[in-house]
Amino acid sequence: MLKHNAISLAPLSPSKTSSKSPKMQTNAFQIIVPKPMIPSLINPPAVHRPPSSTPLLKPPRAISISTPNGGTTTTTTVSPLDVVDDSVTAFWDYQFLFVSQRSEATEPVTLRVVEGAVPPEFPSGTYYLTGPGIFSDDHGSTVHPLDGHGYLRAFSFGKTNGDEVKVEFMAKYVKTEAQVEEHDPVTGTWRFTHRGPFSVLKGGKKVGNTKVMKNVANTSVLSWGGKLLCLWEGGDPYEIEPKTLDTVGKVKLMEGCDPAVETGGGGGGVWDVAARLLKPILYGVFEMPPKRLLSHYKLDSCRNRLLMVSCNAEDMLLPRSHFIFYEYDSSFKEVAKQEFTIPDHLMIHDWAFTDSHYILFANRIKLDVVGAMTAVCGTTPMITALSVNPSKDTSPIYLLPRFPDKGNHNRDWRVPIEAPSQFWLLHVCNAYENLDENGNSEIQIHGSACSYEWFNFQKLFGYDWQSGKLDPSVMNITGSKSLPHLVKVSINLDANGNCQRCDAEPLNEWNKSSDFPVINPAFSGTKNKYIYAAASSGSRSALPSFPFDMVVKLNASTKSVHTWSVGSRRFIGEPTFISKGSEEDDGYILVVEYAVAVQRCYLVILDSKKIGAADALVARLEVPKHLNFPLGFHGFWASDD
Repeated sequence: MLKHNAISLAPLSPSKTSSKSPKMQTNAFQIIVPKPMIPSLINPPAVHRPPSSTPLLKPPRAISISTPNGGTTTTTTVSPLDVVDDSVTAFWDYQFLFVSQRSEATEPVTLRVVEGAVPPEFPSGTYYLTGPGIFSDDHGSTVHPLDGHGYLRAFSFGKTNGDEVKVEFMAKYVKTEAQVEEHDPVTGTWRFTHRGPFSVLKGGKKVGNTKVMKNVANTSVLSWGGKLLCLWEGGDPYEIEPKTLDTVGKVKLMEGCDPAVETGGGGGGVWDVAARLLKPILYGVFEMPPKRLLSHYKLDSCRNRLLMVSCNAEDMLLPRSHFIFYEYDSSFKEVAKQEFTIPDHLMIHDWAFTDSHYILFANRIKLDVVGAMTAVCGTTPMITALSVNPSKDTSPIYLLPRFPDKGNHNRDWRVPIEAPSQFWLLHVCNAYENLDENGNSEIQIHGSACSYEWFNFQKLFGYDWQSGKLDPSVMNITGSKSLPHLVKVSINLDANGNCQRCDAEPLNEWNKSSDFPVINPAFSGTKNKYIYAAASSGSRSALPSFPFDMVVKLNASTKSVHTWSVGSRRFIGEPTFISKGSEEDDGYILVVEYAVAVQRCYLVILDSKKIGAADALVARLEVPKHLNFPLGFHGFWASDD
């Protein structure tokens, strides 16, 4: 398997539950082992051998540590696999998170409980998790993780005849237009034909390939108004049948919107002309949808509404940004729509809302002329046309009126609030505002952010589009302020809307690398006390910041921090909160454990009240090894009630 220092990973076994077993299984990204090499690791690690009935290693028990009031207590679990030089082991561990899974679990597979037990009172429902499923085809091309076809995973919880709760697993690819074109269901082979925003094809058409907007429906998942939707950052969502995971088709949520209509001012003459010139090229030649529906949505628990936002395709290339905010009732009927044009060049991935505002953090970008020319020619990814713009030392925040006809909106929303420090917003878990008797308001936003230096468009996840390889060191640069971390932004406005104060600081003084913050969804848009997130313990010298290996629980009132660690050489993704009582933290945390040391995936259930205690773990359920899946992005809990 060794050729010019390159190592190919052993293929995954075909799924016994798939209706058609593929003839060929994909490998992970092409990998070059870093030097110096340890002789014993020239051959692939044992975990990449074909599955056997004998487990390679008994899984180490998870560890719980508690860090009250920001203090830190370190607990270390060492397994025999840790003896190897961590720089090489860490390199392989990182690759294992991105091993393609070509098989589908087309019929429910009952998961085996390997630790603890699922409580009889556990709510009935389904945990959906989406993310990329495949990273390389059969013709020499690899794609960035963000360009991997959406692979929807479903964990369904239901009662049996007695009190026992059965958990069943299914997984299918979202049959998008690109997926149907690139996959041959008869032979099970793949040929990538779409470039995607972050990739360049090696084995397909490279120069002159205008198939740029590869809607892979891999970023987030939502159940609302009787529809299950998989979303992507650059197009319409795809509807999925909830029980079978079959793809129904595209949902035209933005149909009827005129991309030429703009309200709210900003932009001005020359950019209007530029937009008119760009539209025929982007819409016609590159077949981009006129509007991009962002993958992050918000649920207003008080009004029982779904909030979504879109922007124009040409905004990515112009120093002005046009946003439309949509609000839907529980039957998916549009009940409100607001349009805003902001005179700045922005890239928005996530955002916030309160009872009175939509809130946009101005992640500022700029056009790279040389990169744009090579991207249009097809020799570099389309994303090379853009670069981050750290020209300001502050972080602009736009407070957009949610209900312009209500309340006092004297301030000009085109003028942003300036946070005193520079940061790039990644995700928001909640925002809320308090109004006093004099009309003054305080807005608080909790989320995750990183530095402009760390957020490199072309190197997200450490992917090198030129070599098609993954480098974990890119995600683990030194400097705590550079890495993803949890933040609290506080804004004080007087009765006229004038900003009196704006602060941005680490949430609860927690300075470890963290992302994917979530809350009890019943408190969305209102004042909450508890925040949960994925975090890194920093125990790995070669992987100190990413991937994450802890669930952290922060109490915004007492400033305490509690953590649960998954253990040695195991990683986690985004946590999801499931409520079971009236108290804010009375519930469960669902999180997927990627046990790279033994090449297994587990669904972990935690007691959200007990995070930090030794008995926080409720149950761990094992996904069959032949159905292992790569790192997921965002999930959603859909209750049967």
